[in-house]
Amino acid sequence: MTVEPKTTGAAEKNYKNCTELIKDYKGGVAKDAKVKNKGGKTKNKPTVSAEIYKLNESKDRDKDGIACEN
Repeated sequence: MTVEPKTTGAAEKNYKNCTELIKDYKGGVAKDAKVKNKGGKTKNKPTVSAEIYKLNESKDRDKDGIACEN
């Protein structure tokens, strides 16, 4: 799966959980455009944002560089 940069109007913040993050970022948040999803197929492409990823890194359970992939 290829990750494409996207922009959004949502502010950079630390989300309480993945349910909250996915409301703003349907495919989760990737730390950079080079990451590969380890979790298999997803419905949506992640938004690329190193800043938002860093704030929500604890939600990247499989440590593939994408928080809350969906």
